[in-house]
Amino acid sequence: MKTIDIIRRAGRSLKSAKVRTILTSLSIGVGAFTLTIAIAAGEGARQYADTLLTSNIDPQVLAIAKNKAFFEGGQSGPQPYNPSTDLFARPTGAPIALLNQEDIDTIAARDDIVSVTPSYTINAEYITRPDLTDKKYTVEAAPYDTGVTQTVIAGALPALRTSITDEQIALPEVYVNLLGFRDAGQAIGKTVSIHIERNPNVSQEQVQQALAAGPEALAALSVVQKKDFEFTIVAVVGRSATALTATSNVQVSDVSARTMSEFSTEGSSSFRKYFIATASVKEGVDPATVKDQLVEKGYGVQTAKDLQGLLFTIVNTLQGIVIGFGILALITSVFGIINTQYISVLERTREIGLMKALGMRGRHVSRLFQFEAAWIGFLGGVIGSVLAVGAGLALNPVITEALTLGDGNYLLIFQPIPIVGLIVVLMIIAMIAGYLPARRAAKLDPIEALRTE
Repeated sequence: MKTIDIIRRAGRSLKSAKVRTILTSLSIGVGAFTLTIAIAAGEGARQYADTLLTSNIDPQVLAIAKNKAFFEGGQSGPQPYNPSTDLFARPTGAPIALLNQEDIDTIAARDDIVSVTPSYTINAEYITRPDLTDKKYTVEAAPYDTGVTQTVIAGALPALRTSITDEQIALPEVYVNLLGFRDAGQAIGKTVSIHIERNPNVSQEQVQQALAAGPEALAALSVVQKKDFEFTIVAVVGRSATALTATSNVQVSDVSARTMSEFSTEGSSSFRKYFIATASVKEGVDPATVKDQLVEKGYGVQTAKDLQGLLFTIVNTLQGIVIGFGILALITSVFGIINTQYISVLERTREIGLMKALGMRGRHVSRLFQFEAAWIGFLGGVIGSVLAVGAGLALNPVITEALTLGDGNYLLIFQPIPIVGLIVVLMIIAMIAGYLPARRAAKLDPIEALRTE
């Protein structure tokens, strides 16, 4: 008997028990629905993560720390003492080593590095307007990141790998109304001032000398040094749907950030100490090659691809959890197929006996029931996948708006090849589930089967 004839006969057999076939197919459909959604969500999340990186990060930029412990949460356990290494204890108690100016100069001296920008520590008190000093707000200042594309609300920013000038500042949108501007456009070209104070850092010897010199000398030691840094607003920046972070840092040039940092930290243990630095690799040079060379010297380095891999790992983990629930649903449906096929064998015992008496071989009988199971798997896969695609396409706009993913970005992205592959896998699983009932049908004795009432 030809295989195509067996497949057709299996389809006709299922039509005679439509309700049972549909119910069993729906049990598989639940698993197919869950797996289709999981696959689509994984693909959508990966594409969105890729958009985040390509839209925000220059692939030639490296993130460099003193050692790899910075990217791993700090040193684990006691470390060999090195008096030349500056350490910072995290709240968790895990210390991390800090970059110093010598490290920055060493990295910047490389032929394959265009520029290096440390994460300057700027202890700013507040930001205000020179003509409106009653409006003062806390502020975090940071160097302008030349390797990240930003959303400009008003004004203009230079192209990637180009910084703003030392007199300019990029102001977050959140400060526009706080500083008394009507809108972002009005803020462009106006002046803002960042106020920095530096507490005196005196030694015990200086205190003793001041005590000996008199009250005036002692008072001079306690004078807080203050300085205002004025900048012209060149752009107002906001958070886009594809921004990695919702930063509220005002951004100044590298030179201005260094000047402010050194003023605010001079005399303290933080002077010219940095958690991390970003380095721009020359065009045409593979950042991975530069990374390997820096790692050999003991530095901790991450490339844009490393960050992409981290994001993909998180996405794959979440996708795996959802797939796990889908597999549990499939396991339940497997028992449903076995039960359905066993009942079918019992109900059609005389029919099986007649087929075998007319010359149908045992292996053909076995294939008949396995193909019936395959049909059930096919129907369940199609039903579940079609429902998942329909629900996903209908909910995508709602999900995009709720998660503020931005126009053109969807969480659920359905691709035909994975869906077809899923349906084929479900058919194979159904055939495996139907193996035992099919084997029993194949072994029935035709004479005994025909006697069955």
